[in-house]
Amino acid sequence: MKPKANAAALLPVLVFLVLYLGLGILFEYVLKISMGFYSIPIVVVFLAALLVACLQNRALTFDEKLVVMGRGVGDKNIMTMILIFLAAGVFVGVTGRSSAEAVAYFLLSVTPARAAAAVLFVAACFVSTAMGTSVGTISLITPIAAAVAEISGFSLPLCIASVMGGAMFGDNLSFISDTTIAACNTQGCEMRDKFRANFKIALPAALATLVLILVVGNAGMERIEIPAYNMLLLIPYLLVLAGGIAGVNVFLVLIAGIVSGAAITLLTGTVTVLDLLGSMGAGASGMFETILVTILVSAMCGLMREYGGFEALLSFIRRVFKGAVGGRLGVGLLVGAMDIATANNTVAIVMAGPIAKQISDEYGITPKESASLLDTFSCVFQGIIPYGAQMLVAISQAAVLGFSVSAFEIIPMLFYPYLLLLSSLVFIFIGAGRKTEK
Repeated sequence: MKPKANAAALLPVLVFLVLYLGLGILFEYVLKISMGFYSIPIVVVFLAALLVACLQNRALTFDEKLVVMGRGVGDKNIMTMILIFLAAGVFVGVTGRSSAEAVAYFLLSVTPARAAAAVLFVAACFVSTAMGTSVGTISLITPIAAAVAEISGFSLPLCIASVMGGAMFGDNLSFISDTTIAACNTQGCEMRDKFRANFKIALPAALATLVLILVVGNAGMERIEIPAYNMLLLIPYLLVLAGGIAGVNVFLVLIAGIVSGAAITLLTGTVTVLDLLGSMGAGASGMFETILVTILVSAMCGLMREYGGFEALLSFIRRVFKGAVGGRLGVGLLVGAMDIATANNTVAIVMAGPIAKQISDEYGITPKESASLLDTFSCVFQGIIPYGAQMLVAISQAAVLGFSVSAFEIIPMLFYPYLLLLSSLVFIFIGAGRKTEK
């Protein structure tokens, strides 16, 4: 039975945003506390938001609420993300900072200094399109981005944002991406048709992003002196990148990287077996906070869905948006609101899909266009929110290698999601005036 719309069920999201953003801004900009945002424990903030969700809806006992939360956490997409987090953490622990630096040195040796950040963006675009996962791509390339930033003079936020933008490009377009599969299945269209409609939106945004990165990154750059590096250390990353481009399963790719990295470090005498095992454990441990956030968000969303919070969002969109342009905006903002609430673009598409299909049928929006809008807007918001898996993984991967960066330093540099939003809006207002296909 579908729950009755209840806007109050969205209160946990508001609590999280007020505590996380509010306290961060207070400490960082009002009280002038250095690294103020780092002092906000995101797990504790999500626990507070989850507590608010548990205190709502007294019609359910606490045991029944645990069952609801368990269903949310037990989703296949959540388990897949958790396993990717752990495997990626072990990979970074095995390869270590020296391997990432070797890849960075190699990239900088074959490209002009001013193009280093742009190379990261293009590499992430290719890998994520082939692998179909933005989280996996960010996990693999962020260590390289951190090393590039350290030796090239580019800002770390710009390099990480370039990787995140490229990762969302592929997540949006890949045939094997969960978001593509979910969008096409809910709207009843072929993947190739959705790809063609989607490509018209994504390509202009990607090209504009590439130009913008080159312009911003060129400011104040000097010639980079590249130190000597061990070419053998490139092998784990080359295997991972090649596997990603070839479309190999992300888990197989990461296992290949872990095995090759362990073999090379042991054979070259870089570390002992005990040190290697310790590094593996440290890498996995670096992902624990990200995993806890994923679990807490999933549990909280399960309760909000049960209480009717998502139905309230759907009812609002139905009332406000009218006409061809309004229908398209409604589809985009519907999945965007779902993504903000769930912090998972695949889940957002699955939840918004049935209502988007109704909106599309009412307003004459073709299935391929509605599928494209669902996927595109979900990627726009997922690529920006500070508590999304993509942002958390990027920060965690950098931290494992000893680099500190805040989500709020990265967000202003996320050129691709912003330009993708602009491209989507242009598409909506131009496309809405044309005769739609039957």
